[in-house]
Amino acid sequence: MIQADETSLSEEQRLMRHSCRAFVDNVVTPFIRTNWRKEWDMSPEDRLPPAILEGAEAIGIRTLGVPADFGGVELERDAEVRTFALISEEIARGDSGLADKLVQNWKVSILLRELAPRHLQEKWFPRLLADPKFLLAHCLTEPRGASDRWLPYNVPEAAMQTKAVLAGDHWVINGRKQFISNGYDASLYVVYANTDTSKGMLQGTSSFLVPRGTLGLTIAKCNETIGCRFMNNGELIFEDCRVPADHLLVKDAALGSAGQYFRAGKIIQAAKNLGVGVACFERTADYVQNYVQGGRILIKHQAVALRLADMATRIEAVRALVDRAAKAVDDNHADADILCNMAKVYASEEIMKVATHALELHGGNGAMLEFGIEKLFRDAAIFLHMDATVDISRMKIVKNMFPATAGKYAGPEA
Repeated sequence: MIQADETSLSEEQRLMRHSCRAFVDNVVTPFIRTNWRKEWDMSPEDRLPPAILEGAEAIGIRTLGVPADFGGVELERDAEVRTFALISEEIARGDSGLADKLVQNWKVSILLRELAPRHLQEKWFPRLLADPKFLLAHCLTEPRGASDRWLPYNVPEAAMQTKAVLAGDHWVINGRKQFISNGYDASLYVVYANTDTSKGMLQGTSSFLVPRGTLGLTIAKCNETIGCRFMNNGELIFEDCRVPADHLLVKDAALGSAGQYFRAGKIIQAAKNLGVGVACFERTADYVQNYVQGGRILIKHQAVALRLADMATRIEAVRALVDRAAKAVDDNHADADILCNMAKVYASEEIMKVATHALELHGGNGAMLEFGIEKLFRDAAIFLHMDATVDISRMKIVKNMFPATAGKYAGPEA
């Protein structure tokens, strides 16, 4: 495959990419290949050993996004999202679940850095830095609404079902959140709830910091996903959950403020997806140049060679779009939202095709659990709906392009 272009990278970016690649090659990949059964351990907390997160801590990538004055690793702000993309790709090349575990910490740290008052930063950033197992989670999705809420239906009936009411010096939260990345084992949650039922979600949704162990918060279950299984996706129930009033992050306008989380998040999602594609290619390229079938190594069969070329072409096309979208976010370009959604949806579909090629080129071996290719196929499949389904992503793209006409609300006319 074409070698990654490092000529445009800063020294910081090159060093971080190389240290992440070494971490994946020397620690993550050997663990995944040797302990492939751990993915199916039905005790979610036992799947990924603490040593893996400690390894991420050792190379300085666990607390990216935490301000430097709290001891975190701050990236160059004018290229922050591109750096996140580079690191995400490298970690996901080893395991997309581990990448997702770490990514949630980065994205929520950025959100807290930009939105949390100083006293909350002083309380929670030191705890995040002190414990390599400390995870963060972002709780938006509910049983009756997920990425579709980001369509232009800003009406009360589309608002959050989770509600928060101020009672004295506490907010009381009631509701349910589902499909939450890191939801099963996070130590601190950013939770969105309806605080004004008379308005649309953009004017009536607030966000709160809710620590694990808060009375009224129940971790209901770990979702057994088909892919990314080393990140424990969870369900949360809030029953008269009392949160101190000073743990309010944003009052009423929280969804608009969450752009800090979602813009970078779309790029990182696409970059993780890209990392899975790179792993598919690397594993397949090695296999077809060493496995003999029909009296010849596989790559000498023309059909095999053509598939490998197709895989490489799709990967490079995804990388180009991810890089352009990341630069648009770093530069605060007017088309950043459109490009972010394009990168996310394009990566999910193209890398799924790459993973399909990998599965088929490995033949029967590709379907065997212990061989590891079917894991990459499952990991690729899950990206089709992460951070919005393909259809919702396309609707966001066209709505941003033609805001006056595309996707008008189908309910009663005003």
